Amino acid sequence: MNLTSPTKDDYMGLYSIMFWTLTLIGVVKYVGIALNADDHGEGGTFAMYSLLCRHADIGILPSKKVYSEEEPLLHNQSAVDRRPSRLGKFFERSITARRVLLFMAILGMCMLIGDGILTPAISVLSAIDGLREPFPSVSKPVVEALSAAILIGLFLLQKYGTSKVSFLFSPIMAAWTFTTPIIGVYSIARYYPGIIKAISPHYIVRFFLRNKKEGWRMLGGTVLCITGAEAMFADLGHFSKKGIQIAFLSSIYPSLVLTYAGQTAYLINNVNDFSDGFYKFVPRPVYWPMFVIATLAAIVASQSLISATFSVIKQSVVLDCFPRVKVVHTSEHTEGEVYSPETNYILMVLCVGVVLGFGAGNSIGNAFGVVVIMVMLITTIMLTLVMIIIWRTPPALVALYFIPFFIMEGAYVSAVFTKIPEGGWLPFAVSMILALIMFGWYYGRQRKSEYEMANKVTVERLGELLARPEVQRVPGLCFFYSNVQDGLTPVLAHYIKNMSSLHAATVFVTLRYLLVAKVDERERILVRRLGPGGVYACTVQYGYADSLRGDNLAAQVTSRLRRHAEAEEDARVEAAWKAGVVHVRGKVRFYVGEDAGWFDKVMLGFYEFLHGICRSALPALGTPLQQRVEIGMLYKV
Repeated sequence: MNLTSPTKDDYMGLYSIMFWTLTLIGVVKYVGIALNADDHGEGGTFAMYSLLCRHADIGILPSKKVYSEEEPLLHNQSAVDRRPSRLGKFFERSITARRVLLFMAILGMCMLIGDGILTPAISVLSAIDGLREPFPSVSKPVVEALSAAILIGLFLLQKYGTSKVSFLFSPIMAAWTFTTPIIGVYSIARYYPGIIKAISPHYIVRFFLRNKKEGWRMLGGTVLCITGAEAMFADLGHFSKKGIQIAFLSSIYPSLVLTYAGQTAYLINNVNDFSDGFYKFVPRPVYWPMFVIATLAAIVASQSLISATFSVIKQSVVLDCFPRVKVVHTSEHTEGEVYSPETNYILMVLCVGVVLGFGAGNSIGNAFGVVVIMVMLITTIMLTLVMIIIWRTPPALVALYFIPFFIMEGAYVSAVFTKIPEGGWLPFAVSMILALIMFGWYYGRQRKSEYEMANKVTVERLGELLARPEVQRVPGLCFFYSNVQDGLTPVLAHYIKNMSSLHAATVFVTLRYLLVAKVDERERILVRRLGPGGVYACTVQYGYADSLRGDNLAAQVTSRLRRHAEAEEDARVEAAWKAGVVHVRGKVRFYVGEDAGWFDKVMLGFYEFLHGICRSALPALGTPLQQRVEIGMLYKV
């Protein structure tokens, strides 16, 4: 089959494919099953990976167990059920399997970011293309230029946040959700009421028997009907599971089914008028209102994916899975409302590039299909692992889920992969680059954490170092930043041995991010005195709306120290403050020796490159430039 000579039966088969794709993937897989595989309310492939790591020792490093033995498992599992399943034991034994699993989870998240590049481009371009119906003189380049201008304006407004205009989003999407199915019902009644018969799956069988290989290739286009399902799962952290289920089943699903049915009914009555299908079936009296609604809905959909991309990047940075970029919270009331300047402008360049480079043909749709179905197949595989390892679902039910969805989505993947030379290569390449960056960063940070925990300095060891006759206490107040919990960073021993000194008052600061807007002032800074005189430990707890300015932070910590110190200690801290403040950050760098394995040579070398070009933690704190000191040490792998 090709779209130069479609028939009524072809359209019936295509609609049947879309109906059952929406029903099986949208309703059964995501609404019925996937939404239950959340990790403390968070959804998406990385949330499922985190869930698996908390219930089995399958993290990328054997020593990095990230769950608590006392933590209750899903479905009230008993102590017997906590024993790893056969599949769980396989992952625990195989470092290659664990690396593949991590890379798969990261790739799924990166495919969602690729969605954030393509959704604004294809949504705005499709909406503005409606100008060409009443004004045939409007050319494709003009549509592309207008779409690019709208996208540039949208990205330039991101730094102001969405709170000022977010009250418009719900009415716009409600108008879109309720007007399009009404037009769909009108189109069904006017053009071909018999379209309802296409719900029968036998039309799918007839479609493939008739069109064979060409029918399989057409799957690359029909997959676009289910776009947004994965984003619905990934946005679970912003909405309740029940709310998503009610909204999808009561409005979104019936709206899509009726809208696609109306479009297909029009096409059956006008078999060769298949270009720009949406605006063709809109009645003339409501054309311009629908054009306005479609354009506004495209902008809202674009805004949603852009915001979701910012949130994914921010969560990745917080979880130490992505190199540090600047993240600004544009709302004191909503954690998810964030803005990243670097991410924003890279997205803008890529979106505008997609519009100008691919907007003239079907390439942009081909590119969109690749990221949509790839992330869905990854979700299917990871959800199967959740069923087996965590839920302990009976094998028959696991097979009943995995086999049909793997076959169906595998068929879609095989079809869209034929589109890679025709534009599908772009999001695939972007996603693979992002996945390699995240995997390399995560692996390097985990190896660094493993080394720091194995070589951390105890309070007793610190006392021994300071007792050495050559070690002097120099005037001043030092804030020594560390990620090590229950101990001190090994950089400290390196620093004391080489400098033979430590400041008269030294505070080891650990920053702890909490998922709240603001931390109560009484709980924000926790200080305690360590063994040696003038040495303190400090934990700074902060929320997403708290300001972390280095000079202000130093003043707050010093005030808290003096408030609880005895007279002698108070005098020491005050004298140190007056002598000057310095902020020290330790850097553990990898030295990859000749005896290291090839995997470590490649991945840790890549990590060192990323570490060299990303933002430093001290500028993120806003510490004055003249007060910053960075101490480096090499760790031989």
